[in-house]
Amino acid sequence: MDGLISVAKPLAIRALTLFGVLVAVLVLLVVSLGATGYSDRLLEAQVNEELRSFRISSAQTIRDPAALEQAVAERKVEIEAFYGLDEEWWRRMPSQIWQVLTLDLGQARSLRTTDGSSQISDIVLERLPKTMILLTTASMITAVIGLIVGVRMSTQVGSRLDRTVAYFAAISFAVPAWWLGILFIMVFAFKLDWLPAGGMYSSPPPEPGIDRWLDLLGHAILPIMTLVLVSVGPYIYSVRTMTVTAAQEDHVQLARAKGLSESTVTRRHILRVAAPPIVTGLVLGLAGSLSGSILTETVFNWRGMGRLYYDAISGTPDEGVIVALTFVFTLLYLICRFVLDILYVVLDPRVRY
Repeated sequence: MDGLISVAKPLAIRALTLFGVLVAVLVLLVVSLGATGYSDRLLEAQVNEELRSFRISSAQTIRDPAALEQAVAERKVEIEAFYGLDEEWWRRMPSQIWQVLTLDLGQARSLRTTDGSSQISDIVLERLPKTMILLTTASMITAVIGLIVGVRMSTQVGSRLDRTVAYFAAISFAVPAWWLGILFIMVFAFKLDWLPAGGMYSSPPPEPGIDRWLDLLGHAILPIMTLVLVSVGPYIYSVRTMTVTAAQEDHVQLARAKGLSESTVTRRHILRVAAPPIVTGLVLGLAGSLSGSILTETVFNWRGMGRLYYDAISGTPDEGVIVALTFVFTLLYLICRFVLDILYVVLDPRVRY
């Protein structure tokens, strides 16, 4: 019981600290948007758009130009009060931060869900699973390959396998994902006509069921291949670097001398020791994958979180969606950081003391 309390107390303090980081990020974001006048300009553009629609509709019933202008002026005062433009930006800051923390994210200006909803929360929740299908799958494949090959390399330092994978890791890290994606589209979609060039479904999409899932899988192959190839090399070398020291420790040589199988030595005496840094890279990589990849999703027209961020900042910027995405990305990162703290307690008994 005492051990449980000794672990729970620092974890609770850690959770409060991470929540403070989340609030600080939101404050900095709102301050940067407000102090630069960016927020006011976006709101004024929204007010002008609503006034234009109001003028057009009111002109059908109000024939007197003076009365029409009076009605438009009164409507402008109401709209500015609704958006808080009658106050300084710093007076609006506490309410904006509270709305984001309570997930009252409001409505988007131009972005919509497939069903036509303009609620920002609906838009984000629709895009998040699509990013999970693409980038989280690619991250998991990268992690599995990285663990298998990286650990094997750590036991064969200086071998031909070690040198070959080191060269591949350098090339993989240097190749831009968007360039490789375009190359794959040209080869596998246009030249060989094996896979679709982009999108998530064929046009028209199959009926819901197994055919629809297979169609989605076919469209996901090229972007997943792209993401895996540009990330697997660096991850393999990172795992190799983190495990090479553990693989040369005396307790590993002793385990081999006892006649333990290589798989048992790798699992119990190498991976267990190097687990904390490896898990750190894996969990934070998953957190990053949930935020999406702007360039890759744009190249393949994959409507995930990365493409949503691109749509929010291009054309007519959507302030609400930008703030919401920043909040979601920060929240996901902090949740993963807290999960890491718990995993450290499980993986490394020294943390408990």
